[in-house]
Amino acid sequence: MAVASQSANYVEKAIGHTDDAITEQNLTNPERARDKYADPSGEKMKALVWMGKNEVQLVETSKPKVVEDRDVILKVTGSTICGSDLHLYHGAVVQLQKGDILGHEFCGKVDSVGPAVKDLKPGDRVVASFQIACGDCIYCQKKLSSQCERTNSNKVENIMYGGRTAGMFGYSHFTGGFAGGQAEYARVPFGDVNLLKLPDDVPDEQGLYLSDVLSTSWNCVVDTGVKEGDVVAIWGAGPIGQMCAEMSFIRGAKRVIVIDGGAAAWRLDRIKSKNSKVETLNYTDLPSGTTVTSKLKEMEHGGPDVALECAAGEYAKGWAHKIELTLGMETDTSEIVNEMITSVKSFGRCGITGVYVGFTNHFNIGALMERGIRLIGNGQAPVHLYWKDLLKMLQDGSLDSSVMLSHRINIDEMDTLYQKFDARADNLQKVFVQTRFSDPPAPGTPDLTSWK
Repeated sequence: MAVASQSANYVEKAIGHTDDAITEQNLTNPERARDKYADPSGEKMKALVWMGKNEVQLVETSKPKVVEDRDVILKVTGSTICGSDLHLYHGAVVQLQKGDILGHEFCGKVDSVGPAVKDLKPGDRVVASFQIACGDCIYCQKKLSSQCERTNSNKVENIMYGGRTAGMFGYSHFTGGFAGGQAEYARVPFGDVNLLKLPDDVPDEQGLYLSDVLSTSWNCVVDTGVKEGDVVAIWGAGPIGQMCAEMSFIRGAKRVIVIDGGAAAWRLDRIKSKNSKVETLNYTDLPSGTTVTSKLKEMEHGGPDVALECAAGEYAKGWAHKIELTLGMETDTSEIVNEMITSVKSFGRCGITGVYVGFTNHFNIGALMERGIRLIGNGQAPVHLYWKDLLKMLQDGSLDSSVMLSHRINIDEMDTLYQKFDARADNLQKVFVQTRFSDPPAPGTPDLTSWK
């Protein structure tokens, strides 16, 4: 996939960009053009950059400056790592370039604003949505911010998908090429649209996750139609899977079964310890001849009503898909999606939230059609559609994001975090990454961990 990424970069250079975007593209590190993008003070910052497949580095680079009138520069007070970041780390997402600043989930304090920004001022506490929306196009008018038409001019994505997502922070040139928030400062285009003020009663350790994981989990549950009395099966026990379990119960689910295994099997015990109502299925412990599908049908007559994919398409189980992925014959395995389709009741609903980037082989389209299964691509979650309501849920206590928070580290150890998170080591579930601008830890949140 790393070769595919570089090939896609060459293709993009050859075919150019469309003229849809109304904000600067391919600004993944202010050091690339200091005269245009770096703060004139010469101030430096720490940032985590991609350097090649399975290689990231913490570097010193230039602080960004206001480039466009609606820009906001943030002092980052909290960021995190996401399973989606591992797809970049592995080179599974195309069009990464060495030196790109990573990170799509972050919060902070306003440092400076462009002249057209009226409702934010220095010192305001805010969280950024992982997507960059213009606020005015047909999708933005409906709060479907992840599909904004005017912040990503990448032609390769347009050709592959028949359309484009919005621009996204720290997620390669495939999504516009924007510097991410795993840094001490971040530039937020259309800051008046893509930042949400955080009230005093919501600490960074809760508010940060409105940026992605909470909105993505809620979108997965709501978009797939989880309702009162449903039995829900969730593939993947990471933070998204854990919050989908919590949110399925909020929506009235009768039972929730979370599936995982291998090096990540410990996550099942962790989720169970946080919510005793959750049932778990460790696929590596299944006896010979028993499949995930057969076990789920044993646990629930006919299988679950709803299946939620919260893992991703790059993790193959069988040798056929491992070989095909290695040889570039597919970009994503269909194994989990096939398990979901064969596991749910007839006319059941399957939602895909884990990242799939291209094409897959051996897809069980026959089972989908013959049994009337609804397969739903949940898409990149439209954060702006949900984040105000989710903020209210954090405030009134009906939602608690701290159940997934396991560690706090300093940005100095971000490169080590990638290695450990990739290895599913040290019981890392969701991490709060602090910077020199962070407030002291909120009561009841994890103490600082150091691996030095």
